[in-house]
Amino acid sequence: MPHESTTPHALPLAGITVVSLEQAVAAPFATRQLADLGARVIKVERPGGGDFARRYDTTVHGEASYFVWLNRSKESIALDVKSPAGLEILRELVAGADVFVQNLAPGAAERLGLAPSVLRARHPSLITCTVSGYGTDGPWADRKAYDMLVQCQTGLLSLTGTPDEAVRVGISVADIAAGMYAYSGVLSALFTRATTGRAPAVEISLFDALAEWMSQPAYYTRHGGTQPPRVGARHATVAPYGVFVAADGKEVLISVQNEPEWAALCERFLGRPDMVADPRFATGSARVAHRDELDAAIAARFAELPGDEAVALLDTARIANAGVNTVSDFLDHPVLAARDRWRDVGLPGAAPGIRALLPPVALSGVSPRMDPVPGVGEHTEKILAELGRETADIERLRAEGVTAPRQQGR
Repeated sequence: MPHESTTPHALPLAGITVVSLEQAVAAPFATRQLADLGARVIKVERPGGGDFARRYDTTVHGEASYFVWLNRSKESIALDVKSPAGLEILRELVAGADVFVQNLAPGAAERLGLAPSVLRARHPSLITCTVSGYGTDGPWADRKAYDMLVQCQTGLLSLTGTPDEAVRVGISVADIAAGMYAYSGVLSALFTRATTGRAPAVEISLFDALAEWMSQPAYYTRHGGTQPPRVGARHATVAPYGVFVAADGKEVLISVQNEPEWAALCERFLGRPDMVADPRFATGSARVAHRDELDAAIAARFAELPGDEAVALLDTARIANAGVNTVSDFLDHPVLAARDRWRDVGLPGAAPGIRALLPPVALSGVSPRMDPVPGVGEHTEKILAELGRETADIERLRAEGVTAPRQQGR
């Protein structure tokens, strides 16, 4: 199927078609990033409700914040893939695709005849990408996995929070990790196919992705005998590293990670050059061991200064620092405004558009794709027509419930 370019510059993945039987976060995040680079992403959704992430909330002009974030620039076709006619259409779509992505429940793809081995035998140039919870083999292959469950299983929850309470990471970190690895895995597979002709299968699990991100505390625990403690907004293995409150109530996080920074903090911010060589604080390990005494000295100095004056002194001393922003503060961040990081993106139906951040990777001479978020089945008729279905056939499929009712998007 031809790809329709929507930007004035050629995008790196223009001409690549991705068919994705996806839901929730991990796989949609991977495919949205492929769409950012120009791939045509055809999202296969259930007739009616579509991807269940559409109903996580209704905060963005009636749309879910997760869905709006993860699904711009895609085309949506509504198909009942459990029906013979719907499954046949899906197979036709896959036959014309370069990449097939799925993150269905364990065993669902196999029951539909969409296992990677089956598809790759039928279509040798097709790159398959499977996103699972705990892998497709092993004792937990059939176990469902959601983000917070994986945070628990990898030990991440035991590292975040205060000494008294474990706390979930505030974003869907396991899903995001898996989506990033699925995205980079597909890019690697496309490069392999382009250079060798071989189309490798890609597989990623939420557990494996977050396990990789847990490697530093894992090494620390295995070789140190105890795991890093939960220390709230402080750092478990670096000090001083945490939030301090200025005289006017402004919260400022500081981070000191080497000896020159430590000396600058003592001499130029604390006014305590005697602390530089104090045996309690002379090394990084010593500062962690005596964190409470160190933090008390720093807190006393912050209590003497208004927030802006404290930040100015820290900046002069070249000590890394940051105000503790709210999400609203972040939305108004001067760096985002000054660097022109916001773009307009459309929503389904008559809903007003939104402001969305540009993708973080900038490619010189390339404008990323920032097309609208689709309604459920919005592109069904167009895609079926491309597959050769006549108007009467499309109406029959609607009547039989194989596809969605007419135009549920704009």
